[in-house]
Amino acid sequence: MSVPHELLTRRRLNRATLARQMLLQRERGSAVVVVERLCGMQAQEPRPPFPGLWTRLHEFRRQDLHRALHDRTIVRGTLMRGTLHLMSAADYVAHRMTLQPMLTRSLALLGARAEGLQAEEVLPVARTLLGERPRTFGELRAALVEAFPGINDRALGFTVRMTLPLVMIPTEDRWGFPADARFGLAESWLGTPVSEEANLEALILRYLAAFGPATASDVQQWSGLQGIKSVLESPRPRLALFHDERGRTLFDLPDAPRLMEETPAPPRFLPEFDNLVLSHADRTRVLGDEHRSFVLGAKNGRIPATFLVDGWVAGTWRVERKKQTATLAITPFAALPKSEAIALGEEGDALLRFLEDDAVTFDVKQNPPLNAA
Repeated sequence: MSVPHELLTRRRLNRATLARQMLLQRERGSAVVVVERLCGMQAQEPRPPFPGLWTRLHEFRRQDLHRALHDRTIVRGTLMRGTLHLMSAADYVAHRMTLQPMLTRSLALLGARAEGLQAEEVLPVARTLLGERPRTFGELRAALVEAFPGINDRALGFTVRMTLPLVMIPTEDRWGFPADARFGLAESWLGTPVSEEANLEALILRYLAAFGPATASDVQQWSGLQGIKSVLESPRPRLALFHDERGRTLFDLPDAPRLMEETPAPPRFLPEFDNLVLSHADRTRVLGDEHRSFVLGAKNGRIPATFLVDGWVAGTWRVERKKQTATLAITPFAALPKSEAIALGEEGDALLRFLEDDAVTFDVKQNPPLNAA
């Protein structure tokens, strides 16, 4: 007779996830340590990782991430879900090839545009071009079209981006990268070969440390990989098993934090595309279904910057800049209790001064609530 797994309520899942995401209290340490604990940070655009680290790391400064990028201890490349992420150099070397099946599968999106394209011919040429010097993808596509006339330039670029281990080359731009950054071969930039061995089990365990307790579907949502359920059977005897309010099995590391429901959660601001709202198949541990469309419903695929009140996504925010005045505009989903609004405003003022440190005047304003029903 099997022993029933302990129930973890939605609120306990919330607190467990926030603890691992360093959103209950700011941690002391380096940007590299935090990026590793998070098993990567979504970095589809250059700026979001900076407020993402600021909200998690005690006394984080912009130059801390700049230094790590230029020291090559953190890299930016195409990783989970086929999107750009920051990852520590060590994790990139160890886990990049584990993600390759998902990246290869995404080539099917090219459809008819890939007509006539032979990857086994294109990739060596691309490797030689990038070995000469880092290039923007505009430059790389132009060179590849010269070598393979008649082949769709976007298909050529996408095939290279999804297949070769590449990293973006940082600059002195404010947020570390220009809009049209250059890409280089990861092995050249890091001075070490990328591991050719795939170890999906190791990656799953890293995910559980950063996002657990979680279902197999949650792991799949975060990584974009398939076959997670069968891989979980091997470490299953060594994992802690729970179930949620819908009866689904949750996997976790035995010694990972699982806090009580009454654990306080301070207000926190999350940047655009933050993995907290993207890395579970069931997002209700942090985002109520009634508010889902405001965060995940954009037709252009953008994920807005959000803020947490009592541990749950409670609205969105954006920075407005007019000459020397910087304004943080907060739009809650529903009216906030006065005490929560005050605490959120104080946290928002500190965030604004971090993001717009060259402004003279700072203002935090709260827009009328969206009153989502």
